[in-house]
Amino acid sequence: MKRISLVGVAAIAVLAGGLTAANAAAEPAPTRDRDLTVSVLDEVRERTGSAGLAETSAVVNASRQNGNWAFGTAVVPTRSGVDEYPQGWLFAAKRDRAGWTVALEGDRAFAELTAASPLTTDAERPLLAAQDGAQDVGTLAGSDFRTGMALPYSVGTTWSMWGGPHGWSGTPTPWSSLDLSGGDQRVRAARAGTAYTMCTGWLRVIHDRGYSTDYYHLWNNINVNGAAVSQGTYLGDTGTDVTCGGSASGRHVHFALRQNSAYVGVAGHNIGGWVPVNGGSAYGGYALHGSTVANVGGGLYNYGALGFNQGIIDTNGGGAVNKRSGPGTGYGIVGSVADGTTVTVSCSANGTTHTGRYGATSLWNRLTDGTWVTDAYMWTGVNGPINGYC
Repeated sequence: MKRISLVGVAAIAVLAGGLTAANAAAEPAPTRDRDLTVSVLDEVRERTGSAGLAETSAVVNASRQNGNWAFGTAVVPTRSGVDEYPQGWLFAAKRDRAGWTVALEGDRAFAELTAASPLTTDAERPLLAAQDGAQDVGTLAGSDFRTGMALPYSVGTTWSMWGGPHGWSGTPTPWSSLDLSGGDQRVRAARAGTAYTMCTGWLRVIHDRGYSTDYYHLWNNINVNGAAVSQGTYLGDTGTDVTCGGSASGRHVHFALRQNSAYVGVAGHNIGGWVPVNGGSAYGGYALHGSTVANVGGGLYNYGALGFNQGIIDTNGGGAVNKRSGPGTGYGIVGSVADGTTVTVSCSANGTTHTGRYGATSLWNRLTDGTWVTDAYMWTGVNGPINGYC
């Protein structure tokens, strides 16, 4: 973040049509403050390291502006027909005698500006605060792979995974994205949050815990500017839209995971009951639900969001795992639980060591029925207890 004095510089290209304000029926007028747009572009240059980025190469829309405050989006489009996708950020800005102070998602000042701004809502502020760069931009918070997300379509339905983990722009890492299509083709928010239209065909939803999700290639997408959405809120239909650049050979949603204001690898995260696994190349790989494997082209049944105190039994080969009366094999068998079952954990303790898909552990998890299962045969998303020690 830096301060830019009010000097006359050529204006950046402006997004025609604007976005719909969170609580207003009419669309705002396009950005006309050349000093604001130049200041936003300077922040984009600093973030991307693109010192030579031309003013006409960016699209800035101050979708909310009131006197000395502004809030909106900044997008750098790319060419259509190539695997090079647009970049985009929310921004917040405040003007004083020295000029505009601008911060993008991921800047520490972003939370400060959005917290003080009269243009942001009470629903937005805590979610935007989690995008403030308290963690390094694009890092996982403590290697916690829980997302609380469903897949981006109706719970209880099956779509096909036409593209396994790949980058926002195809091959480049991190492989943050999945290509999904099928069913009623109606794309829905993976988790509650606030939604923003980045450009035609591209929406971003800001969630809690520093997460956000992007949805691209949409047709008939909703036009929003910070509207509160629930998990399952309709965002648009799958399509092939490349208004802001990139490519799409058939209708689908390009679904991408972000954390701390940057794309992060989707592999290892649980989304809708499935854990994507990278392949040897982009668009390959597969997804796991317990020991069930869905390869590229296969169907992903949307089990819904996994709770933060829940796990999925993974016997690393199918079948069932024994439930014990205590945390170890020295305790009696009191039942079994099938591979792929979602269980709720009340607390955890250390016991005998076992080896599963993700390595060896002595941790055992006490289920809500009072029985115990080794953590080695359970996906929880963290390397440790998910609901405290007993």
